[in-house]
Amino acid sequence: MQYFPIFLSLTGRRVLVVGDGEAATRKADALRRADAMVATAARFDTALLDDCALAIGADAPDADLEALSAAAQARGIPVNIVDRPALCSYITPSVIDRAPISIAVSSGGAAPVLARLLRARIEAMVPPAFGRLAALADRYKEEIRSRLPDVAQRRRVLERALGGRVADLVLAGEDAAADLELRREIEGGADPAGIVYLVGGGPGAADLLTIRAQRLLGEADVIVHDRLVTTEVLDMARRDADRIEVGKSRAAHSMPQEEINALLVRLGLSGKKVVRLKGGDPLVFGRGGEEAEALAAAGVAFEIVPGVTAALACAAGAAIPLTHRDAARTLTLATGHLVGGALDLDFAVLAQGGTLAVYMGLDSLPALRDGLLAAGLDAGTPAALIERGGRADQRMLRGTLDELVLQAPGWSTGGPTLTMVGPAVGLQVVRR
Repeated sequence: MQYFPIFLSLTGRRVLVVGDGEAATRKADALRRADAMVATAARFDTALLDDCALAIGADAPDADLEALSAAAQARGIPVNIVDRPALCSYITPSVIDRAPISIAVSSGGAAPVLARLLRARIEAMVPPAFGRLAALADRYKEEIRSRLPDVAQRRRVLERALGGRVADLVLAGEDAAADLELRREIEGGADPAGIVYLVGGGPGAADLLTIRAQRLLGEADVIVHDRLVTTEVLDMARRDADRIEVGKSRAAHSMPQEEINALLVRLGLSGKKVVRLKGGDPLVFGRGGEEAEALAAAGVAFEIVPGVTAALACAAGAAIPLTHRDAARTLTLATGHLVGGALDLDFAVLAQGGTLAVYMGLDSLPALRDGLLAAGLDAGTPAALIERGGRADQRMLRGTLDELVLQAPGWSTGGPTLTMVGPAVGLQVVRR
């Protein structure tokens, strides 16, 4: 280890920043956030180091920076000259600020850009709410020490609380409930309580998961997932997490929705951290609303985590604008499920224009065509079928509704398919 990592307390202490450019300004701002008394100067003078705890130089003439480095080190004052390792007695790391939590990343000056990239990855995986979680623990620090004098017992309680239900509540924005839960943990009266996350798994590509979804998959005890959730996404979960498939297809439901609701309630009441993982977004034709109602009725805590829904993924993958100033000012999402053999949609409204995206509508495509054309939609309106949208194996079939009805049976390979209809569908952007 080339450099010894250390966090300095600079509250109320004098710090010198020499230079008058952007880098010097950034350093001064960061020091002020640490409650330092910052003195700035465009040029260096030895007297400026009097009573200083730290010195930084940037955006100043070389002679000034070299003099600052030599004078500071002669006085035993830590000094950093930005981008000049040879003149530094310490280096400043890339910092993830989740006050009061701070995470520092350094490459020892070997690859600052790599350190910044690592910081970005860590920052993405550590939600800002971790700062509130740390602040909550700090409020109870003395009480915890008083009630739990045994160090091992104290550690077990804190690990259970800060890595479990208390953390879940803070991350869900329920700070008051988290405060009560932590107090119950400290007093030894906390029964294990579960939480269910209704998580959108997006179109199936792991890198289209939200950061929150990735984190929850890595923390969950149980994953309850649909048939369309890909192996690539499931691989983001903890290896020891239980996986329960409750998949549905157009013709077969491995578990009725009422049983899925009951399963989620049962797992939540048993104290499990559960991720109910759905393709796309849980509230867009995913029946997430019904599951949320069941959990609420049973008193099980839950959180809804949005995902990239099929219309967005398909349009992005095909470079088709869902809305366009010259072609479509509205977007309608509809389901293609047949009810009693009929497609229950307001065709008169849908035929007026805009972009129509129909989920799960391959089997009902003839009914969609008949209803739209009967309501006055121009038979030449552009349309498209997009299969496995948002994934590497995405496929698309373009044409009019009449053409799609004729070609779809031989074209489809059985993957999830979205139907898009409207003038904007004909405005596919050609990639170069």
